Amino acid sequence: MDHALRVAVTGGTSGLGLALLRELRRRGARVAFVARTPRAVEEVARTHQAHGIVGDVARKEDIHPIALQITAALGGLDVLVNNASSLGPAPLALLADTDCEQLELALATNVLGPFRLTKALLGALSASAREGRGAVVLNVSSDAAINAYAQWGAYGASKAALRHMSSIWGEELAAEGVRFLSLDPGDMDTPLHALAVPDADPATLKRPEAAARELADAIAGALPR
Repeated sequence: MDHALRVAVTGGTSGLGLALLRELRRRGARVAFVARTPRAVEEVARTHQAHGIVGDVARKEDIHPIALQITAALGGLDVLVNNASSLGPAPLALLADTDCEQLELALATNVLGPFRLTKALLGALSASAREGRGAVVLNVSSDAAINAYAQWGAYGASKAALRHMSSIWGEELAAEGVRFLSLDPGDMDTPLHALAVPDADPATLKRPEAAARELADAIAGALPR
């Protein structure tokens, strides 16, 4: 039996997702990752010997093809990292100035995407738990899920929903051995953060590589010894 950890990461071509992919590969995991841009997917797959999947988790019709490609590439699944995120309006805006479509995009990417993909991969994750390999779903959160920040309405509300949904999934699936983690990696020097806060000093922000090590450690801690 192949004991290498089988991991899927969404939003795997930049920022935290790419750093996490690198860290997991360094630790010997087999990784499938999802992103929207074919050229970037191809380049990252080649550079890091990972399986690249082109898809958009915000699109309902993309979910089952993504899930099928993940399980086919890895022969099952031990860990799912729902990392892909949308700010909603960019630049950030007051809720009163946020278009419905911008809020819908944040919810589709940050809540419905993880919901649908987790649901589509639950069979594979439950099978992994039954085999004694363990199963973990990590939903990447934010302090904006807890604290009310002006102009972060679409992002904060969607991350709050994801955080609570993680807790409910965890309650419902604890008996099956599927663990759910909702972790805030902190303010990082990533393209998403640059989009949100263009004038932020990168020197004051956490490196994605440092956050990736912390998340990889948390995943390892949630798996059977």
